Amino acid sequence: MKAVTWQGRHDIQVVEVPDPVIEERSDVVVEITSTGLCGSDLHLYDPLTPFMTPGDVVGHEPMGVVREVGSAVTTLVPGDRVVVPFNVSCGTCWTCSRGLFSQCETTQNRDHGTGASLFGYSKLYGRVPGGQAELLRVPFGDTLPIKVPDGPPDDRFLFLSDVLPTAWQAVEYADVEEGGTLLVIGAGPIGDMATRIALHRGLEVITVDSVRERLARVHGRGAETIDFSQVDDVAERVRELTDGRGADAVVDAVGMEAHGSPVAETAQKALGLLPKKMQEKVMLKAGSDRLAALMTAIDAVRRGGTVSISGVYGGAADPMPMFQLFDKQVQLRMGQANVRRWSDDILALLEKDEDVLGVETFATHHLPLEDAPHAYRSFRDKADGMVKVVFTP
Repeated sequence: MKAVTWQGRHDIQVVEVPDPVIEERSDVVVEITSTGLCGSDLHLYDPLTPFMTPGDVVGHEPMGVVREVGSAVTTLVPGDRVVVPFNVSCGTCWTCSRGLFSQCETTQNRDHGTGASLFGYSKLYGRVPGGQAELLRVPFGDTLPIKVPDGPPDDRFLFLSDVLPTAWQAVEYADVEEGGTLLVIGAGPIGDMATRIALHRGLEVITVDSVRERLARVHGRGAETIDFSQVDDVAERVRELTDGRGADAVVDAVGMEAHGSPVAETAQKALGLLPKKMQEKVMLKAGSDRLAALMTAIDAVRRGGTVSISGVYGGAADPMPMFQLFDKQVQLRMGQANVRRWSDDILALLEKDEDVLGVETFATHHLPLEDAPHAYRSFRDKADGMVKVVFTP
């Protein structure tokens, strides 16, 4: 089968790899019909390359049709249409039973001290072959895949794999009362979808970015927007819009690759010059992130407010403004999305006749799998109005 593979820093290639097969009685094999390109995939492009191996199949936002089921699977049959969550969770362990699917004890990566395995996401998270491919082996066939109805186009359900539950959890963790103000930093796929969910819930939303097309998308949904390249102080502008108080909560939908962090950016580039084994050790013990987005979130949130972090961070030695956090009594909530914790609630919304969140028009680009190398570069560079890419194998 054809699959998108990591071959080196900034080197993504579509190659032929062996077809997946049933390995455990609880497995299913899914023929992929649509699969997304995620901002987190860019972290594998750079800077998380030390944990990648040439030939790794990437991608973690797939959906498709069940083609084969293991002998122990009772809830799916060939022909069923399913979405595959990005975290590999068993659904039955101690953490899964408490809704913490991203911390699944069955697939935790204890050798690296990390949580549940992820599809297509480096040896830090299990080195499980990913979903930017023609076929995918999916474990825990009775509890992991999300069965969806036939009929509507793939884009109605595809984003259940990652974008929707990640944005949904970000808004849930923000915990803003109806009529309150939520600041969303970043208008990429997660920030855009978090904005839509918050507006649907009756919140006042301010969204920050510097890419004109992205700001136009969220403004068209009803959000107030701030172009951070056009203001001297984002937090001060937020206070001007909120009676001098600040936002009730902030969603940081940017993470480790924030603009405006020159020292950390230089350190990340220097890291790439080290031998691979040394890069791993530095990142796990002394790595640092670009923290401009997070620092803005802490500054812009009101006293007693919440900062909800959905953007991925990977630094083990990031400096934090503890005085400001303590003095303002800021609550921090964060983590990989617990997809199966939210999927039933989101699916009920998606099954309505009206496309409430605009998911069917959310993707800006639909491309064949063969275009993946170009798409990764364009998505990284925010070129061609690219906000969300969906591949069709």
